[in-house]
Amino acid sequence: MHRYPEYFAHRHSNDELDCAPLLATGLRRDPTRTIVHFEDHAMTCEEAARQVARLQRWFGEHGLVQGDRVAVMLGNSPEHIHLIYALHLSGLVWVPVNTKLRAAGLEYLLQHAEPKLFVIDDEFDALTAELDCGTALRTHLPALKADDAKHASGTATDFATPAIGVHDPLCIIYTSGTTGAPKGVVFTHRMMRIASEAALRVADVRDGDRLFLWEPLCHIGGAQMLLLPFLANVTLHAVPRFSASQFWQQIGRAGATQLHYLGGVLDILMQLPANEQPASHTLRVAWGAGVSAASWQPIQARLNVSLRECYGMTECSSFATANLTGKAGSIGRALPWIDIDLLDENGQPVSNGEAGEIVLSSKVDGTFLPAYLKNPEATRAALRHGRLHTGDRARRDADGDLFFIGRQTDSMRVRGENVSAWEIERVFATHPAIRVCAAIGVASAIGEQDILLDVQFRDEPVAWPALHAWARERLASFQLPRYYRAAAGFELTASERVKKHLISRDTQDAWDRLATVAQ
Repeated sequence: MHRYPEYFAHRHSNDELDCAPLLATGLRRDPTRTIVHFEDHAMTCEEAARQVARLQRWFGEHGLVQGDRVAVMLGNSPEHIHLIYALHLSGLVWVPVNTKLRAAGLEYLLQHAEPKLFVIDDEFDALTAELDCGTALRTHLPALKADDAKHASGTATDFATPAIGVHDPLCIIYTSGTTGAPKGVVFTHRMMRIASEAALRVADVRDGDRLFLWEPLCHIGGAQMLLLPFLANVTLHAVPRFSASQFWQQIGRAGATQLHYLGGVLDILMQLPANEQPASHTLRVAWGAGVSAASWQPIQARLNVSLRECYGMTECSSFATANLTGKAGSIGRALPWIDIDLLDENGQPVSNGEAGEIVLSSKVDGTFLPAYLKNPEATRAALRHGRLHTGDRARRDADGDLFFIGRQTDSMRVRGENVSAWEIERVFATHPAIRVCAAIGVASAIGEQDILLDVQFRDEPVAWPALHAWARERLASFQLPRYYRAAAGFELTASERVKKHLISRDTQDAWDRLATVAQ
């Protein structure tokens, strides 16, 4: 096994760049240490270890064995964190389920991933009651029982630690499809470890820092944070969800030093009245993706933080670049274990200043996904000759700094979510009044993009409010179009696909559901 200590300053002796031994050792080393503050609840290593042991007994009662998959549709909570740690340490494969998914999206994931268990919160009982869950048993986390109290009086080291390989799957993370169904990224234990190490570097984490965790734990953005207390002397301060109205009070109570921004979080904070932001606060760094060069200085000045932009994707262990110099609008340069080429349509390098596809290679074995689940065609398209073809475009300036341009694929970025036009269109195509439709991304005042849906009706048109209400029952909130527009027809390619580059991005003639709500 090659070792790369110069890349990962937080490694320990005999560390194979994995997760389970790091987590097990950390939980056992200092039982009284607090690793996560969930609102007012202080989670210690001892508590987490005992809950892991309890959940492992529960796994056994359900006949789960190493390698089995467990789908999880839970909101952020201490119990959710305990479950994730237990799955890490048991060699079970965690399948995070976005809590915003509905109907067809949920059924697809469950039938494709084939989990043995589907763990849900009570609030999702009605939503999932009629779903075809495939092979999965729909269930809830176990309540604390009397015999659990007896176990709780034992040591905090009684959880099992089976042998788990660094390249074994840790989770299956579904990312938006582009011209097809969502793809299940097989995300290994090593990939999660690299993602966590990279988060420390990108967010400029230092000993004693307190990291604000608001991201849904079904996202890699939230999941990769859970190992940080075992890599550095830091604590996580977690909340159920992002709340603009409570944000600054939560930061003050936590003394938080870092904020991960995605999904328009910075735009929302910038739009708050100035008197809602304290004159001084503890935040030092805001890190994430999507701040334009024009917005860079205004955001830093208003929020009084340093911005650290990055670029990445789930398939490359979450991170590929980091802007460590503060150059406005730049995604920075490749992380030490990554090499980046910008290639034209013929696979040749482009010159400085020209746009090219971001193609990644790595010096560290196991940085990239081994495969997409049950999708060899997508795997072959992404992984070619040991390199990861991202489908994203960037340019490099004369200093060597990179600037993200956009995606080559038929997808959008909405409130921090990658959204597939195909997923939206396939749902609307089932409406009996619709002949053809096309979804595209348009500029948004908050977050990266909003969705515009052009619709060609068969005969009589459907009122936009009624069509939107129909869609709301079938799509996740981030998949719902903001704008709807009637189209007489579409220009098609030879393969009968809509020529989306010809569709106007001007929304002046479209029905805006948000403007209607505001009236």
